[in-house]
Amino acid sequence: MADSRRRIAVLGSTGSIGRQTLDVVRAFPDEFRIVALAAHGNVALLAEQAREFAPELIACTGDDPAIQRQLDDLLPDALRGIESLTTAATHPDADIVLAATSGLVGVLPTLAAIRAGKTIALANKETLVMAGHLVMPEARRAGVQILPVDSEHSALWQCLHGEHLPEVRRLIITATGGPLRTMPLEQMRDVTVEQALAHPVWRMGPKVTIDSATLMNKGLEVIEAHWLFDMPYEQISVVVHPQAIIHSMVEFVDDSIKMQAGLPSMHLPIQDALSYPRRLNRAGTALARPLNWPEVARLDFEAIDLDRFPCLRLAFEAGARGGTAPAALAGADESAVALFVRGELKLTEIAETLETVLQRHEYKAEPTLDDVLETSRWAQEEVLRLRGLPASGRITKANA
Repeated sequence: MADSRRRIAVLGSTGSIGRQTLDVVRAFPDEFRIVALAAHGNVALLAEQAREFAPELIACTGDDPAIQRQLDDLLPDALRGIESLTTAATHPDADIVLAATSGLVGVLPTLAAIRAGKTIALANKETLVMAGHLVMPEARRAGVQILPVDSEHSALWQCLHGEHLPEVRRLIITATGGPLRTMPLEQMRDVTVEQALAHPVWRMGPKVTIDSATLMNKGLEVIEAHWLFDMPYEQISVVVHPQAIIHSMVEFVDDSIKMQAGLPSMHLPIQDALSYPRRLNRAGTALARPLNWPEVARLDFEAIDLDRFPCLRLAFEAGARGGTAPAALAGADESAVALFVRGELKLTEIAETLETVLQRHEYKAEPTLDDVLETSRWAQEEVLRLRGLPASGRITKANA
């Protein structure tokens, strides 16, 4: 009997989204099968995942000598190097590519997967932030679906089912406000890495968590929503919702609003993307988490304070300008966050640094993919130069 399960390639399998994707596969073994796993440097966990799921292809992009030694010991048959991500993304047996790599490296393999006709379950913000003007037309030409995995975009996507875009007044993206929402503004300059990483609701990797502390993550989500739903920036807004029960909302021209609600968990948006257009019954699985409204008790909503979160303003401005501006923003943010985590940049200096880089970058209105990647590389390096550090950023060329 033929195996009817959906076959999945997971890019970023050892990260937060990748691990939760494998939770969904465990919960529904009759629905899904893993055919490829790709990760960066957590070789021990990748080896455990490989033993459990027996994929046909294993890839590791880390080039550190210690990683290579671990691979020799634990996964000698694994593909190596950054190009192995694209090999995993275009695996001939994969139906769906779960793109969950962190940062800028996800652009090329996602484009390759689209050209190979794969359905994309997208959890990598930078792909559309940097190259939405290229990725979305490519997906339309290939007849490929891009299904959102971020909880906010999944909520918008679910609310828009069966609706007509001309009847949408605005998309409303919710934000918890992160760990610094109530901190006095004058204290934010001296925020420690530990404070910024102490997210009150979500458990994520360091890059996304720091972006949550600055609200850059919401800025990137705004740009991503613009491309996913073909919505003008003036029809996208952000509101603080600390409880993270309402994941986003759609307001229509008749003043009605649809909201998608659920307990904070990435398992549901991952599951919905993998199983679309079906909804799988989670009752009796390890993922079951029904929402008990009396226990929620109250829901709060607050306006965004852009003095506290200037990164959100910069993202709106870069998105509206288009061209290479979002790529410069994303590249600069990647380096600035890394410097903050290393203790070489203050949290409030992240926005100051991004603004300087945006002003200095060589703007192109209609960039090619190589233009986008080169702008991101330049922006990463420019952040280091601004701090008097050696510029060593590197992004693979599109035609490499």
